[in-house]
Amino acid sequence: MFKTSRRYWLCQLVGWGGWELINLFFAYQFASDFYLNPEPKRNLFFIALFIDLIVCIGLTHILRLILKRLQWMKFSFARVSSMFIISTVSVGLLAYYGSKYIAEASGWSFDKYNRNERKEKAIAMEKEMNIAGTAYFNYESNNKVDSIKYLAFSKIKKSTGWYKNSKAEWNYEERKGMDFWGILITLILIALWLLIYLVWHFINKNRNDQLDKLRLEATVKSLELKTIKSHINPHFIFNAHNSIRALVDENPERARQAITQLSNILRSSMQVEKMETVPLQQELDIVNDYLALEHMRFEERLQIQMKIDDNTLTQPIPPMMLQTLVENAIKHGISKHVSGGIIKISSRFDNGNHEIIILNTGSLNGQNGNNKEGFGIISTQQRLNLLYQGKATFEITDVEKNMVESRITMPISNT
Repeated sequence: MFKTSRRYWLCQLVGWGGWELINLFFAYQFASDFYLNPEPKRNLFFIALFIDLIVCIGLTHILRLILKRLQWMKFSFARVSSMFIISTVSVGLLAYYGSKYIAEASGWSFDKYNRNERKEKAIAMEKEMNIAGTAYFNYESNNKVDSIKYLAFSKIKKSTGWYKNSKAEWNYEERKGMDFWGILITLILIALWLLIYLVWHFINKNRNDQLDKLRLEATVKSLELKTIKSHINPHFIFNAHNSIRALVDENPERARQAITQLSNILRSSMQVEKMETVPLQQELDIVNDYLALEHMRFEERLQIQMKIDDNTLTQPIPPMMLQTLVENAIKHGISKHVSGGIIKISSRFDNGNHEIIILNTGSLNGQNGNNKEGFGIISTQQRLNLLYQGKATFEITDVEKNMVESRITMPISNT
């Protein structure tokens, strides 16, 4: 909040200060005689610029507070357009006339000094034309106009803006268009400030909306992953429990070993519960414990072959994914065959990707087929899609010699 406020005030000072510097530049380069000489007039010019700076910063800041209070970001485009016009006109007029009023009330008015200077010039012109003390301003007599008096009156008024009325009192008439151009320039400046303010907030809002959308997508993604994980662990524990139960009466020693291995698996599973990925080596440790446990149940009916490229051991993969596919292969493939079968697991780099292949005895068709609608297949597809946003693929197909191949292809990680 403090950082945003500091940036806002810096923009205010740079923006309005830049405009005052432009005025100074043109005064020094093109109108130094009018604005900078003599010294009292120069000092009043500097004070006038300072008053303009304070008034413009103050009024635009008040406008900002009003807009925030109105919550203008919720307005329709038509309401924003109307607000833009009303704000520009009202603030512009306040800025123009407010600066004049403050300068007049404080006695530091550049315009007042300029008017007095013009009055002195008018008096000097009277003397030069030898009409001082005469009633030249009464150029009309008996419905006739004295051309000499009229020309003198017109010349003084046109040159200085000052003229004498019928009572010989000096009056000042502002040149036509002076206020108009001053007001127009002020309106343009306020409109530019407001336009920049509105556009910046629209861009900032759009950026924040995008960030909120990304945060929401990340949250949804995290929840979906947690949901999938919550299905994985109970699914695995149930099957592992059945394996151990089958060994309790048949071989208590092996059952104790199986319990130890199951404890290792559960401990590893609990450690990765909050992680999106784990190194392949960590996942293989879980798979080895699981296969060792299943080998006690299947004995010679389960054959295991592994071909792991050592360079792939540090590659990240979704936790429990490989174990789930191995479990799926045993449950729907090897366990359906009386003679058992074989599981081959390989990991390698291929064509710029990390590829994991699981081959197991079985068939996708018939009673011995792996279930394409099973949880292991569906969870693998979902997790790869969520984690890699379409950059990873998963395929499960029949291959020759009554074998099923599960192939996972993921981008190579450099970390």
